[in-house]
Amino acid sequence: MPQLVAPDVAFLPMLPILLVLAGALISTLLGFWVSRRTLTAINIAAVILSGASMMYLWNQNLTAFAGGLQADNAAVVLGLTILVGTLMTLLVSLDTAYRARVSFPEFDAMMMYAVTGCLLIVFSGDLIVMLIGLEIMSLSGYVLATLQDTRRAEESGLKYFLLGAVGSAILIYGIAFVYGATGSLNYAGIADKVGSVSNLTPENTGILVGGSLLLLAGFAFKIALVPFHQWTPDVYSGAPTTVSLFLSTVVKVAAFAGMLRVFGGALADAPGWASVLQILTAATLIIGNTAALLQTNFKRMMAYSAVAHTGFLAMCLLGTQALGGAALGYYLLVYTLMTGAALAVVAALQRTEAGFEINDMRGLYYRHPGYATALSVCLASLAGLPPFAGFFGKYLAFQAAFQNGYVWISVLAAVTSVAALVYYLRPAMLMFMPDRTPATEYAYGQRFPTTLTVGLGVAGVIVLGVLPNVLYSWVANPDIWQFLAGR
Repeated sequence: MPQLVAPDVAFLPMLPILLVLAGALISTLLGFWVSRRTLTAINIAAVILSGASMMYLWNQNLTAFAGGLQADNAAVVLGLTILVGTLMTLLVSLDTAYRARVSFPEFDAMMMYAVTGCLLIVFSGDLIVMLIGLEIMSLSGYVLATLQDTRRAEESGLKYFLLGAVGSAILIYGIAFVYGATGSLNYAGIADKVGSVSNLTPENTGILVGGSLLLLAGFAFKIALVPFHQWTPDVYSGAPTTVSLFLSTVVKVAAFAGMLRVFGGALADAPGWASVLQILTAATLIIGNTAALLQTNFKRMMAYSAVAHTGFLAMCLLGTQALGGAALGYYLLVYTLMTGAALAVVAALQRTEAGFEINDMRGLYYRHPGYATALSVCLASLAGLPPFAGFFGKYLAFQAAFQNGYVWISVLAAVTSVAALVYYLRPAMLMFMPDRTPATEYAYGQRFPTTLTVGLGVAGVIVLGVLPNVLYSWVANPDIWQFLAGR
């Protein structure tokens, strides 16, 4: 009689995820009896406790479910970045949810469910756990995009859902192909098979290449990589700005974390995908920056800015495991801070959910000097100007790709960065020009939680730009990234 083996259920590596899930369940069950602001405060506490539990897991490299869930140092670094973006979103929602007509408990519940899915992706040790997390994140994101009772929000959410369903289907086909080629769903098992050519027959190698490209296409939708980016400008401009902040930071970080696990770990030695990724990256850099130049609406400009930064972030995946992982870990946190702070300013001041027209931002400094200065710092950092952190983030991305032999893509990225200066600095200059036209923003839009969010984002951008080693010396440790495949 075969001996029964107890399941490998360890709660400690799951603790950061369970704490966030607890916040989601509280928002679901107590939403009718507790005020929304109280629920948001509870969720903020859950996020902080989840971050503390991640720090406790540092250097322990614990696993659960036979490696299906792995709480290694890479998961801690990327998970903390997700929690930073979540905290910024929750703080901004305290001020803006009522005006945006999403001030009800379902908003907090869906957001915390989405964060639960994001953390599952970050902590995943096999493709099934990653897929579960991706679907939880995606389904919650679809609901968040449509929560506001407006035609624009419903249209954006429908586009997001339809294109997202196609992306998920492609991803699932990719997982099936990879399993068929390697006989494993575990990252370590896949990496062992792929690492030795003798382990794969020519037929299996072809299936593996097909599966890798399908996985790349599925992830490309989640991170808005050209040509899978069509949903981005409509969703970012049609959804409430608080939701746009969440999608452009937390969801993007989680999707890149999944790509790092799969392509930086399990499929690092698989043929084919890197060549395709560099072509997609080049197209993303060109189209994202060019389209942003043509926008007149600030939120749509920020949407194409997110597409362009996807190209810069994807360059990190073309680097070696240690250098590319460190560059991606640094860049994702910096991107979260500067994008979150910029959209927090928009959320605080806008009268309509369409956001500002760029020309309407003229003279903003004379009406809201603090917000105008903070937004200018964020735009300068997004453009990659020193001494702000965005400059060092782009430098690390260029370095990761260049030192691994991708010279032409590094040169292209440097050229497109010049175009980015134009569309970022235009609104920054307009804000400091005198203007006699009526203001299009709230006269008294400053609130403490939003101002705190903006202040934290700007402070982080400045400190990490002037003293980049405060963070980079931590994430540059090769030991953080060597276990991406669970080995």
